[in-house]
Amino acid sequence: MSYEPKQSVTEELMRCRVWIENALAYSGGTHNFDDICLGVLSGNLQLWPTDNSCMVTEIVVYPRKKVFHVFLAGGTLQELIDFHEPAIEWAKAQGCSGMTLSGRFGWEKALASSGWSKKFTMLEREI
Repeated sequence: MSYEPKQSVTEELMRCRVWIENALAYSGGTHNFDDICLGVLSGNLQLWPTDNSCMVTEIVVYPRKKVFHVFLAGGTLQELIDFHEPAIEWAKAQGCSGMTLSGRFGWEKALASSGWSKKFTMLEREI
C-alpha cells in the first residue's frame, strides 16, 4: 500500500485532525494538536496519512541505535496495519534498525501477526 498525498501537508494535518486528537487523548498529555503540526512541519515528526487513518512517527537516535517510533495512530485499524510494510521500508532507508510503538494495549494483539512483541511496559505517574 502506498499513499500519494493529494493535498499540502497542512491540509493533510487538518484532514487527519480527528484521528490525531483521538490518539492524543491516550498520550498522557505530552502534546496537543498544535505541537504535532509544528513537529510535522519542522520535519521532527512524520505524518503518514491514508484515506481513513493516519500515523505520526519520529526517528529516535540513541547512542547505539536508530529507531523508528510510531508515536500516534488512529482511524481504520486494517488501513494502519496495511501501511506497516511501506513504513518499515522507509524506516530502513533512513538508517533505522528497529521500531517501537507506544499506544493502547490493543495494539499488542492487533500487531502480533506482523512480528511485534511486548518488550516492556511504560507506567506513568503525575508528580
